[in-house]
Amino acid sequence: MKSKGIALIYNFSYSITSNLTATLISVLVILVIPKLIGIEEYGYWQLYLFYTSYVGFLHFGWNDGIYLRYGGQEYKELNKKLFFSQFWMLFILQTVLGVAIVLFTYLFVQDENKLFLFVMTAICMLIINMRFMLVYILQGTNRIKEYSQIALSDRILYILFIVILIILGYRNYQLMIIADIVGKFLSLVLAAYYCRDIVFHKISSFYFSIGEALENIKAGIKLMFATISSNLIIGIIRFGIERVWGVSTFGKVSFTLSVSNLLMTFINAISLVLFPLLRRTPDERLPYIYNIMKVMLMIPTLGLLVLYYPFKIILSAWLPQYEESLVYMALVFPICIYSGKMSLLINTYLKTLRKERVILWVNVISVVLSALFTAIFTVAWKNLMFSIISIVILMAFRCILAEMILARILNISVLTDIVVELFMTIAFIITGSLSGAWLGSLIYLIIYIVYLIIMKKDIFSVYNNVKILLKS
Repeated sequence: MKSKGIALIYNFSYSITSNLTATLISVLVILVIPKLIGIEEYGYWQLYLFYTSYVGFLHFGWNDGIYLRYGGQEYKELNKKLFFSQFWMLFILQTVLGVAIVLFTYLFVQDENKLFLFVMTAICMLIINMRFMLVYILQGTNRIKEYSQIALSDRILYILFIVILIILGYRNYQLMIIADIVGKFLSLVLAAYYCRDIVFHKISSFYFSIGEALENIKAGIKLMFATISSNLIIGIIRFGIERVWGVSTFGKVSFTLSVSNLLMTFINAISLVLFPLLRRTPDERLPYIYNIMKVMLMIPTLGLLVLYYPFKIILSAWLPQYEESLVYMALVFPICIYSGKMSLLINTYLKTLRKERVILWVNVISVVLSALFTAIFTVAWKNLMFSIISIVILMAFRCILAEMILARILNISVLTDIVVELFMTIAFIITGSLSGAWLGSLIYLIIYIVYLIIMKKDIFSVYNNVKILLKS
């Protein structure tokens, strides 16, 4: 028991350290790149990030299926020759798709900037999806240390290349994209080294394991479509903003979303460790762990919203050209509450219970609403403020709907918590929209202290339960 507990602590520390470092690097990138390049060039940089956020879906759920089917197993128990064939079959598929994207781009895209973006996206697709398979294998088999080093190497190499470009005097977004791809490629090389008993075998060991591939795709395609629809919830609105208001406004709004999502990197670090742990946990213990994790997540997350106020003042001074977009940050900052809860708790639990269909349908309903809001607020009304507010409404709706379904499965009550979290979110948006930043900060801080007093019983209960778990 002690050795398992120590291993869990080590896994948490590896994951949190790597993701915390990635968060710090993201902060530097978010703060420095807009300072160095123009608003339009930053818009193209954000378009590249926007496009590449969808390339993970061109493995058609193959990698997700491996994660779901083999998650919780020991790495040494895996059939390495089978995974060797799966890896190189995926490589063939991604290469064919990449060539098709490049040919299509050269035939039909006239804009040179868009042409460059699509070609780089195709290259990124090949690297990311090959790395995904190896990373998912490491995550699912609880080799968190190796996964963390791969994730860390990607970001450290990337920021290193960015610093070199800055020192040499280059301010071109295209070179920054190339630096991102080189960092990802080198991290793929590291992943291949850690999984060398999967990636490297004699050619004679390769065989087309079509049945295994189809089983993985069948298991993972619902989760893949769920992930696609999850990205589309915000993606459709962002696409509408880019179409109606142009690349510059798209870049400004994306900057605000990037700042608001910084906390998600840290939250995702915990969810990576939690999934293989929950897969090995008896079902009757899952509701108990859920209630503990929910309090441990929501208390600090709601408290961290206080940082918005000084953060806004610092960003306004550092990036005055983005001051207009920072007005919207109070509207989208609460995204981290609902995205964090969805990522860390709800999705992780639904995957553990193999309820990918629930994740899919919740996201599909949210996407339909997103398309409706986009049509109304961007196309018909052309109102940027309402378009941005709709993002938070959609993320809150998705989280609440999914949690109510999960609560029914686990047979627990969540209605009171949902109402309280909604109140805190609305209180933050109202106080954050006040003209005096410090006044808004003080009001929200008072509301948060009252919230802590109300939650005092739950906080002490979680504290005592964690102490008991640590002692055991």
